[in-house]
Amino acid sequence: MKLIKTEEAVGHVICHDITIIIKDKIKDTAFRKGHIVEEKDIPVLLSIGKDHLYVWEKDEKMYHEDEAAVILADACEGSGMERSKPKEGKIELKASMDGLLQIDVERLTKINSLEHMMIATRHTNTYVKKGDKLAGTRIIPLVIEREKMKAVAQIADKENPIIRILPFVRKTVGIVTTGNEVYYGRIKDTFTPVIRDKMEQFGVEVIGHKICGDDPEQITSAISYLKEQGAQMILCTGGMSVDPDDRTPSAIRNSGAEIISYGAPVLPGAMFLLGYFEDGTPIMGLPGCVMYAKATIFDLVLPRILADVKITKMDLAVMGHGGYCLGCDVCHYPNCGFGKGV
Repeated sequence: MKLIKTEEAVGHVICHDITIIIKDKIKDTAFRKGHIVEEKDIPVLLSIGKDHLYVWEKDEKMYHEDEAAVILADACEGSGMERSKPKEGKIELKASMDGLLQIDVERLTKINSLEHMMIATRHTNTYVKKGDKLAGTRIIPLVIEREKMKAVAQIADKENPIIRILPFVRKTVGIVTTGNEVYYGRIKDTFTPVIRDKMEQFGVEVIGHKICGDDPEQITSAISYLKEQGAQMILCTGGMSVDPDDRTPSAIRNSGAEIISYGAPVLPGAMFLLGYFEDGTPIMGLPGCVMYAKATIFDLVLPRILADVKITKMDLAVMGHGGYCLGCDVCHYPNCGFGKGV
């Protein structure tokens, strides 16, 4: 760093915070460390007694913190995002669209293992809305070696950024409600309205709804009908326990879908079933907890399904870490730890 006249400081980088103090009126930081002096700053600096400034001496082997922050942001930013201007070595990313947030956790960790830089993100596979904050990048010192930033470039991939937002592409659903008690009108169907509300939140249209008894053939027929009508996913409610008269799982199997898993290590939602037809259409058997619990396994997998991210048995297995809902008196999902194990 070197000392120069303030009048000659335009374009130079201030090396320390500069405080402004006016008795009984203000005590604040007028200019922060790393600020690049502009022409309009000169009168202000002189007015607070700064006739000389300590500034950073330009070194071709070093990046200023804001220059390096751009490199970090470039490594992260995918489509559907917007970034803030660099400030004090920090850039924030926000969503410019709704969708499924996905983080390349392995590459994120590699960059965070490097010295004097960091990237903090939200959890991967989170549903985000336009305007939501996604991540913040920061360079720790005022200046950083260019060689260190080369390591970031080696980890980064312009064609495959560390952070992505996948749009929701599945826009239609068919619902199969099962159970003699509903089919014969003994009780009111209170499950379907819950599903309709959830679909509406994501802009998904219910193009068909079939009510069936506990006859597996009738349920299978309803599934086939909805698929033929073009439903981009099918949801079956009721009859998902292991009781002998709960026939929905077997009816789904008989529909021709490949069952990925019957059961998931998530509470609420252990009796969840997921399968796919040969053309990729997903089908789910929803346990009763989806009807009354604020957040369940269904809420964890639905954004991925809508973004056409195929879920494997291992994906479900991993959900056990963080998959235990605490059942708080006031539910804060999704702003809580439920489903945030990875």
